[in-house]
Amino acid sequence: MNQKELQNLRKDYSAASLTEETADRNPIKQFDNWFNEAMAAKLHEPNTMTLSTATPDGRPSARIVLLKGFDNTGFMFYTNYLSRKGKEIARNPLAAITFFWGELERQVRIEGTIEKLSKEQSDQYFHSRPVMSQLGALASPQSQEIASRDILEKKMAQLEAEYAGKEVPKPSYWGGYVLKPRLIEFWQGRSSRLHDRILYKKIDNNNWKRVRLAP
Repeated sequence: MNQKELQNLRKDYSAASLTEETADRNPIKQFDNWFNEAMAAKLHEPNTMTLSTATPDGRPSARIVLLKGFDNTGFMFYTNYLSRKGKEIARNPLAAITFFWGELERQVRIEGTIEKLSKEQSDQYFHSRPVMSQLGALASPQSQEIASRDILEKKMAQLEAEYAGKEVPKPSYWGGYVLKPRLIEFWQGRSSRLHDRILYKKIDNNNWKRVRLAP
């Protein structure tokens, strides 16, 4: 594709609208409404989200992870604490997550502070996963340089034999996080690029201020 073809890629959005009257006063309930609509639309993995973290000196990085729960506390996911994202979160807990549901012409941006979930929550989720996924968490030194894929496959074979018929222990370096939001923005695509943007700013534990942003 040449530069002109790329510049001419565009789509006019007209699937829906988002108004102050239709948006819930509580952003978690609004997210729940949109997430249920994404599920009903049978989107491929609607819980896919981009997690953006940064080092203390502001060097950002982003990757795709899967949302595994949400409530009034925040948005939950699980990973290796020793991965790049885990190390960045340990040094700078300020982060953001982004959902994009293209078929519905919607985006949700969430900013906040990340904390670890309890060991009990992490243990419970770990043992709910397929056994091969549990073994994968043991086999992979996530984000570390390795000489070849063969190393991973040999480690997996070793672990399969070692834990055949046994409970796989959750490694201490693996578990859950919750991003506790302070800002949540809902974006609905509209015609002529005059998109709807409704931003919620957290005031205290029970209250949010809701404003409209220009597109």
